[in-house]
Amino acid sequence: MEYVNFVRTGMKVSRICLGCMTYGRPPAPDEPKAGRHLWALNEQESQPFLRQALDLGINFFDTANVYSSGDSERVIGNFLKANTRREAVVIATKVHGMMRDEPNGQGLSRKAILFELDQSLSRLQTDYVDLYQIHRWDHQTPIEETLETLHDVVKAGKVRYIGASSMFAWQFAKALYLVDLYGWTRFVSMQNHLNLLYREEEREMLPLCQDQGIAVIPWSPLARGRLTRAWQSETTRRSESDRFGNTMYSRTEEDDEKVVDRLGEIAAKRGVPRAQVALAWLLSKPVITAPIVGATKPNHLEDAVAALTLRLSPEEISALEEPYAPHPVLGFS
Repeated sequence: MEYVNFVRTGMKVSRICLGCMTYGRPPAPDEPKAGRHLWALNEQESQPFLRQALDLGINFFDTANVYSSGDSERVIGNFLKANTRREAVVIATKVHGMMRDEPNGQGLSRKAILFELDQSLSRLQTDYVDLYQIHRWDHQTPIEETLETLHDVVKAGKVRYIGASSMFAWQFAKALYLVDLYGWTRFVSMQNHLNLLYREEEREMLPLCQDQGIAVIPWSPLARGRLTRAWQSETTRRSESDRFGNTMYSRTEEDDEKVVDRLGEIAAKRGVPRAQVALAWLLSKPVITAPIVGATKPNHLEDAVAALTLRLSPEEISALEEPYAPHPVLGFS
């Protein structure tokens, strides 16, 4: 495993982050499905993958309060407390999504952040979160209120670092300007949507992060599995029920199919799985700190770790990027 500084911080993270949205609990037949996924693994089913992550040297775990309506945090908290020391791991979680169907049940107000952080700490069974991220931009709350509250929870010792996720570059630039103006705690990371099928973040967000010394930890680096198999291959349990993912990637897009075909050609020549090549492409970018990889089969994390030592040639990188066509902006809501 490789470990790197979280860019301008002294905290060291594994170059692969385990994404924990899959771990929690699927909805019961008569239960509202908001915040839960039919393809989620329960606590017992999740443990082998969490154990495998530790065995492979992964020390970076990313979740969110909204994943499985809090059960993802509970599963992660239970496992890490029983299997490792708190100081040995980096725990990241997020705030913004709807946790309760009531006026203050979501968002980034001072009221919401202070309550939801305490709830997350309780579920994670820890006194602090290493990285606390705003999951989306809150158009209903003044950004100054959000930023000052995040500064306060850092100064209170409940949060070590703060990060952001999935927003326009102008929004992130505004937030960075305001924290510097008021002397508040600065964002150290951006968790954004980036993979071979979706590269719109290369236009403005990635250059901004590189200029400002922001760690980039992309979500969906394998495009919800579309980059791990042939374009017209059989569907999976997740692809059949992942409504959010199905709004981002379509099997009818000819340009996306060309990208997947090109990926398959290079993977075949290399004699390695497609996932390794797709992740190696991402890891070849100097601005990328650690892709967030989900795992529901043992080979998922094995491929992710193997990608760390797979060096693509400039010609291979150009070949992978050549078929790409511009996409509508996705994932900000």
